[in-house]
Amino acid sequence: MPNSSSDEQRINAIRFLAVDAVQKASSGHPGMPMGAAAMAYALWTRHLRFNPKDPHWLNRDRFILSAGHGSMLLYALLYLTGYDLSLDDIKDFRQLGSKTPGHPEAERTPGVEATTGPLGQGIANAVGMAIAQAHLGAVYNRDDQPIVDHFTYCICGDGDLMEGISQEAVSLAGHLKLGKLIVFYDDNRVSLAGPTDVTLSDDPIARFEASGWHTQFITADKSNDVDTIDQAITVAKNVTDRPSLIAVRTHIGFGSPRQDNFLAHGEPLGPDNVKKSKEELGWPLEPDFYVPDDVLAFYREVGDKGAGFQDEWRQTYDAWKRANPQLADQLERALRKEIPKDLPWPAFTPENGSVATRDAGGAVMNAIAQQLPELVGGSADLDPSTKTYLKNCGDFEPGNYAGRNIHYGVREHAMAAATSGIALHGGLMPFAATFFNFVDYCKPAFRLACLAQVHSIYVFTHDSIFLGEDGPTHEPIEQLAMLRATPNCYVVRPADSAETLEAWKLAVAGKSAPWVLVLTRQKVPFLGARDADVAKGAYIIAEAPDERPELILIATGSEVALALDAKTILDDKGLRTRVVSMPCWELFDEQPQAYRDEILPPSVNARMSIEAAATLGWSRYVGDPGFAFGIDRFGASAPAAALAKAYGFTPDNIADVALQKFALAAR
Repeated sequence: MPNSSSDEQRINAIRFLAVDAVQKASSGHPGMPMGAAAMAYALWTRHLRFNPKDPHWLNRDRFILSAGHGSMLLYALLYLTGYDLSLDDIKDFRQLGSKTPGHPEAERTPGVEATTGPLGQGIANAVGMAIAQAHLGAVYNRDDQPIVDHFTYCICGDGDLMEGISQEAVSLAGHLKLGKLIVFYDDNRVSLAGPTDVTLSDDPIARFEASGWHTQFITADKSNDVDTIDQAITVAKNVTDRPSLIAVRTHIGFGSPRQDNFLAHGEPLGPDNVKKSKEELGWPLEPDFYVPDDVLAFYREVGDKGAGFQDEWRQTYDAWKRANPQLADQLERALRKEIPKDLPWPAFTPENGSVATRDAGGAVMNAIAQQLPELVGGSADLDPSTKTYLKNCGDFEPGNYAGRNIHYGVREHAMAAATSGIALHGGLMPFAATFFNFVDYCKPAFRLACLAQVHSIYVFTHDSIFLGEDGPTHEPIEQLAMLRATPNCYVVRPADSAETLEAWKLAVAGKSAPWVLVLTRQKVPFLGARDADVAKGAYIIAEAPDERPELILIATGSEVALALDAKTILDDKGLRTRVVSMPCWELFDEQPQAYRDEILPPSVNARMSIEAAATLGWSRYVGDPGFAFGIDRFGASAPAAALAKAYGFTPDNIADVALQKFALAAR
């Protein structure tokens, strides 16, 4: 049955809002919104449960546009259905400070669930959201009171499926049998530089099937048929034992002279082609950004229905809350991102504190896990090494979605993006773990987490060349500098178990940024009972005589103990030496200038940083007269003690370097 004329008009409203916005901006991607408009229309008007008046309603369906270059498709739908996005915002597409940036940003635009754009990210974000839904549903739902029972929908394109992260995410979702996840594949056979057959000859649908997904294919002649798409969505929703793919053979730039041509992908159509497209699809040439009154009224009515969906859910929720008051308190606290005030933090002493900081981190996690039920996560097949397994908390797997340990397998990229999806869903505090050098595999997703200011926790262990025999392929050199250069995250490299404890306290209390805990493989000494002021980023761990330093040693992580040993040598030589532990640059930079000057007095020019990593960036703390002692070359395969000697990380060498660099005379 062909679409009604009203359906065609409503779909064209989406298309031409996108076309006009891209044309006005002289920048953007009009082809994808034109081709995918019918698929999105069928989903948003016939299936998606959302409430524009409350974009953060817990049980709303999630919609993620993984093909983020087609952002105007999403912005058009948000405006039409009544989100806090005006027609002026649409006209302001891609302009400075607007609510309609070139690619969707979750923290900027009401109704945008995830910050996407780099291809493949949104699929893995969607997998994370589906994991969150499954876990929260298993923990909180009761048979007659399903309070977390929504679907997660995603639209992706060829580029998403070419990026390797997509296969990681698809494989994971299929293994986990996430039946509430439905992905649409905008199969238009066109990429930005040409037709996809110049680079792609595999069968994407077969990939999904091989990974355990239910699949459907809608042919090109039905790609704009709303009833056909509607029926496919209904079928997918009824498949509950595995995720679903709906591949739609769409026409990029539908209705334009550039239909099915790569020229419709990454640039405006141009005035003449805009005119011809509107004539072809029977759309008024003037004014630009035209939406007929009856079309807008229809979409606003669709949006208004969301209040009814939410009211129905609220009745269920209220009844559930009366029956389960403690569970309700727990869920509502987690949704507010508040942590319990009485978490049972462990204590570290000389008797139990001389351990690798990865072991200390594992002890902290397990001490608080039972009273912090929102803490969920896992590692990239490394939890025996990262020490991040939550004991007695079960594994998240089919048949036990209440389990809190997620086995991501060797899929760091998807793990990081799924972690963001879990956090963006709400109600959970996700963590992810791997070896520090493998942050390279996490970086694209981690960067977007920082951009969106997503509260998540990353545990990176094996933090330096001192991991030893695995050698330079596994020994991080540049990673600390790279993460410290990334805005909106906190990178903490604790010196011992006491600082690791304080780092975890900060990480779980954070609300609007990723936290990175960089931990050792090797044992480090407990540096004494003290006020380990990690919250201030740096503090004096050992003072010079009379609090009048002539030399300041600044160190992080395992090198703090080294600095303290070097201080003993220098003290014996009569040099007044202060040792500063600086576990977190970002926190130190946030302190008042008076505190920073107290820790690093401007009058003391003899400053030396000590860190078993690249020296890039340390000049901001040691100053021009100072010296950064580190490693600006790759590591080697050898026992840790041999590496320490070969690279000069011994107390005697540190003391000698300080004396030589600053021409300090022993007394």
